[in-house]
Amino acid sequence: MSATSSPAVPSFRSRIGGDARSGYPAVPHRYRLHLALSCPSCLQIAVTHSLLGLHDTLPVTLLPAVPDAPDGGHRALRPLYEASSHQHPGPALAPVLGDGWTGRIVSTHAPDILHDLSRRFGSSRGPRLHPDGADEHIRSIARLCDRGVNAAAQHAGRSGIDAAARDTALATLLGGLDALEQRLSRARYVLGGDLTAADVKVWVTLVQLDTVHRWHLDAAAVYRITDHPHLWSYAGRLAAHPAFAPHLDLEGIAQRHHAHCRGSEAAGAAVRIVDWARHAPRTGPVVKTTGS
Repeated sequence: MSATSSPAVPSFRSRIGGDARSGYPAVPHRYRLHLALSCPSCLQIAVTHSLLGLHDTLPVTLLPAVPDAPDGGHRALRPLYEASSHQHPGPALAPVLGDGWTGRIVSTHAPDILHDLSRRFGSSRGPRLHPDGADEHIRSIARLCDRGVNAAAQHAGRSGIDAAARDTALATLLGGLDALEQRLSRARYVLGGDLTAADVKVWVTLVQLDTVHRWHLDAAAVYRITDHPHLWSYAGRLAAHPAFAPHLDLEGIAQRHHAHCRGSEAAGAAVRIVDWARHAPRTGPVVKTTGS
């Protein structure tokens, strides 16, 4: 390692196995999720956890909306990170799937956690969030959300970029929304007649677009974004679902955004797309926690 090299930050990406021969078998009550609902990845995990009915199988610990450590991590997670990686060099970030038996981290990789919740802990009586043959379609929708909506919206609202770059980013964003609108004009859910993991990803993406990215877009851009009636009606319908609504932490999302954002507020900030507050719990987010 050269003198100018920085130490690699360990990646926690173990997986929950299918049987006792696995290092991490799917044993009820063994694991715990640590989530900050202001974080999109954590929100996606929380909704999935509720859809699968895992309240009594895999407990959840909620973290502050804004990370409280000087390095941008969560103080409460530092002991878990240190137990898993001595003198861990990076911030202690959420989400975390921790192992209560060893006191160590299983995974901090949200896509793996989401997949393992569905495949290893989901029961035959619950929704099939990853139906047979659908994984590639779910990954495709995730890429569309990440690149065609989230990244494009963030770039379109970035201050200091030229008009051509902003127009290109906005066109990418509108194209992503158009693709989702087209799907939802033909079916109740993104992949057809049944709710899947793709819908959880899309919903969290739309929450982020309306509650975070919208603040940095001009009014004309926001009006063009709202011109997707099937998509935003679907967003509101899912917001009212009992597995989605309790996890909406609008105040926490705003606090996290304003704590880290250095961009300027644009005219689109005044244009609300969905009345999320109608569905959000008045006393703050609710996640049933079991265990000590």
